[in-house]
Amino acid sequence: MHKVVEQVTEAIIKRSHSERGAYMQRMTEAGSNKVARSQLSCGNLAHGFAACPKEDKDRLVMMDHADVAIVSSYNDMLSAHQPYEHYPALIKETVRDMGGVAQFAGGVPAMCDGVTQGQPGMELSLFSRDVIAMSAAVGLSHNMFDASLCLGVCDKIVPGLLIGSLSFGHLPTVFVPAGPMPSGLPNKEKARIRQLYAEGKVGREELLECESASYHSAGTCTFYGTANSNQLLVEIMGLHLPGSSFVPPSTPLRDALTAEAARQAVRNASSGNKITLAEVVSEKTIVNAIVALLATGGSTNHTMHLVAIARAAGIIINWDDFAALSAVVPSLTRIYPNGYADINVFHAAGGVPYLVQTLLDGGYLHEDVMTIMGKGLRNYCQEPKLVDGALQWQAAPAESGDKDVLRSAQEPFHPTGGLVCVKGNVGRGVVKVSAVKEEHWVIEAPAVVFDDQSQIGVAFEAGELNKDFIAVVRYQGPQACGMPELHKLTPYLGSLQDKGYKVALVTDGRMSGASGKVPAAIHLYPEAKAGGVIGKIQTGDMLRLDCHTSELQLLVAAEELDAREVAAPSEEIKQYGMGRELFGNLRDNVSHAELGASIAL
Repeated sequence: MHKVVEQVTEAIIKRSHSERGAYMQRMTEAGSNKVARSQLSCGNLAHGFAACPKEDKDRLVMMDHADVAIVSSYNDMLSAHQPYEHYPALIKETVRDMGGVAQFAGGVPAMCDGVTQGQPGMELSLFSRDVIAMSAAVGLSHNMFDASLCLGVCDKIVPGLLIGSLSFGHLPTVFVPAGPMPSGLPNKEKARIRQLYAEGKVGREELLECESASYHSAGTCTFYGTANSNQLLVEIMGLHLPGSSFVPPSTPLRDALTAEAARQAVRNASSGNKITLAEVVSEKTIVNAIVALLATGGSTNHTMHLVAIARAAGIIINWDDFAALSAVVPSLTRIYPNGYADINVFHAAGGVPYLVQTLLDGGYLHEDVMTIMGKGLRNYCQEPKLVDGALQWQAAPAESGDKDVLRSAQEPFHPTGGLVCVKGNVGRGVVKVSAVKEEHWVIEAPAVVFDDQSQIGVAFEAGELNKDFIAVVRYQGPQACGMPELHKLTPYLGSLQDKGYKVALVTDGRMSGASGKVPAAIHLYPEAKAGGVIGKIQTGDMLRLDCHTSELQLLVAAEELDAREVAAPSEEIKQYGMGRELFGNLRDNVSHAELGASIAL
């Protein structure tokens, strides 16, 4: 093992000792040698299987057959979740063939940040994670089940399912992916047209044609945003079947993997081979997830999601852990927005199995972890194939199939990871540098202050931003408005950077898994709504962002800064409309970003 990976792991284990011990004790008490439903009264049990066929009822009465819960994010509006429509029937048939029963325990809400970007509904996005966690808990609370299958893909859905399931960590749990859509319009061309639209050089018709050619069928979006970061991390955490994350939907291999996931859940529920979720999600597993995120330049949203997931398992991590690991973990992938290839190209080049293999060989991942396949992460250095109609696993390729997209730990794109934790008199935040050219890692420029992302578009179109500056977008934190993603800013700031201006972004909001070439210090806290210094910054103040030294500094004398009041937002922060009024209690009680921006933990 790499020395720093060992040191960070040991620090997390020590820091988490009390909370992790208490969590594992709760899971021990929740678990039992008895089937869960045996503890139900006759009336409870009758309600629990009233709608089942007689054969299933007979099996559930016997108490010696597994009852597997299905918790799904299916809806047919969102491309990533539409493939789940037919999964329950396949899962039920498979589990029945093994002598068990599968029941659809509950659905969880699934919203798409791609639909809500720049819209009022985006202010519900982050909070939907904790709503999903609670929804999953409701589904599992009937105490009927011996194992669970979680069907989810996108941004807040997988973290929410995992957080909710960890409250039932005494159950064996398997996550079931759906796979990416086929490759569409190349990402480089999509980015070019978006920027042309921001510059007023093409119209809405051309932009819609471009977007429709990019997002064009069932399956996950193919860029390496939060959705695909979810899938990669969950596989490396040992919660998917090996090599299953990026197999396309509606293919024989995808169906075979879904059936096998159901079988694995039944196997893991057997008394002699029980593998619980609490065992799988350990301190070492969380470190492996952070390493994988950094090695692939994954979504910045996981600097919050992984914190919240870890806390749900009694494990305490922080951004210093991310920064320490980022200093030594090599960057091994170039997937859009960190390059121009999409997730399908990554998968074809060797994908997750090759990535796990090279990171293990380099000493960056813990091998001695529990997974749904049993002890040892080497189980994940193999990829699934259909051979004469039968599912088999074969060894991961010894070499990457495309070294422009995926490289070994011995031949990385960059010797360090893609994330920097910045701090200074403005607070703490994170910068994803994996997609930022090193010439842009340092910028010292005057601030231009905004209180809403739409104000930047107005200023851009008026020609007011043709200069070096750092955009400060405040009142975007979780307490203010639910911390929406500000991806709408990317074309404007990218265009200015291409014109030769030095530009950057500082915000207490989010930037999304698709954040790209412009340096952006995001998730800043304390946020403006909580009285943070970001609320005291004035247009014209000099700011310095240095991603080499992890510095974010407002170059204003301390005496002057202390004398300033936090400025009120220039526009009313709307907390009603599009359902926002229902989330007031969440805004009032949410934690800051480094604590996971959570209301549940």
